[in-house]
Amino acid sequence: MNEQLNQATHDEWQTQLYEAIYQFSSTLRKLNDTNPWPENAVLGQAINTLATELWDRRFHLSEIQRALEEAAADLPRYAADQEVRP
Repeated sequence: MNEQLNQATHDEWQTQLYEAIYQFSSTLRKLNDTNPWPENAVLGQAINTLATELWDRRFHLSEIQRALEEAAADLPRYAADQEVRP
């Protein structure tokens, strides 16, 4: 019974994580689509600001760099080498 409770707690935590990521990415898409300054890329500014916010929240610089590098390196596999989602 205790193991089921732990699993439910872990599942809820993971759901919250994915929901936060979904909301963040959805908001960025909307902001990108309505960007009044197309010469200022939304995604670059957002990733840069996210990285500094993570640092401000006491994530280690090496953790942030490693996470960004690993995410970028893994993206071609996820995207099946397509430039944009069809």
